[in-house]
Amino acid sequence: MEFTPDAIRFIRLPDVCRQTGLSRSQIYRLEGSGQFPHRVKLGQAASAWIESEVLQWCADRIAASREVAA
Repeated sequence: MEFTPDAIRFIRLPDVCRQTGLSRSQIYRLEGSGQFPHRVKLGQAASAWIESEVLQWCADRIAASREVAA
């Protein structure tokens, strides 16, 4: 996947929780099992998620729920 510099936005855990409605432990559990996007290491003690990946994950969940309901 190719990005332009303007297309990448890093978001920290509180924003991920807010956007997904998941708790921090749920996010880490899903990430560990490969069911959620992985964090990007930004520094020795800092990491964040790529916003577009989190939003895509949300869109995929919505689409999956609509398929089950249909």
